Amino acid sequence: MKINRGCLIAMIIILVIIADQAFKIWVKTNFYMGEDYEITSWFHLKFIENNGMAFGLELWNKIVLTIGRIIAVGFFIYFLLKIRAKESLRTGFIVAMSLITAGAAGNIFDCVFYGQLFNNPYPPELAQMLPPDGGYAGWFEGRVVDMLYFPFFSFYWPDWMPIVGGQHFEFFQYIFNIADSAICVGVFFLLFFYSKDVNIALQSLKKEDRVDSAN
Repeated sequence: MKINRGCLIAMIIILVIIADQAFKIWVKTNFYMGEDYEITSWFHLKFIENNGMAFGLELWNKIVLTIGRIIAVGFFIYFLLKIRAKESLRTGFIVAMSLITAGAAGNIFDCVFYGQLFNNPYPPELAQMLPPDGGYAGWFEGRVVDMLYFPFFSFYWPDWMPIVGGQHFEFFQYIFNIADSAICVGVFFLLFFYSKDVNIALQSLKKEDRVDSAN
């Protein structure tokens, strides 16, 4: 049975965004800032927020970053619409691109709306949705909610080691969310399984652009 790629793209994007936003809102309204709930020794739910990119990185001005995300998602959606019917591209490549698009879109909701939708009380108080006194920031200035934390193991470097001696090391200390996970999974599949499809898709778009400019 032939898969309708347009429906597949829409389904992946919608499901990832719904799951991501539902989980974020639940954490935001049930955990206080910094609360750490241990599920296992290597898997915690830890509520933090960040102003920047995936895994808490901070590189640019907040509004510029949000606008950049919106432009990127717009480009990804345009790209998917252009290539979805090309039989030379494998369905797995379409799935990977859909995951990246969905992940980028999921974090946009936080940036655009959360500053107005939630307040930001001091711990151990919980955040309110649609607080009577207004949100904690302006439109496009909301912070991204992160909660997935996998502290697989940690140790202290021996004192005799230069530079890092005596310091605490934790393997995989990043805290992230479902949207970040979708982006990482999509990029992983592109790099290791569908790099040829990336080249095919880009070459195909270049040919279409040349044809359009000639006409």
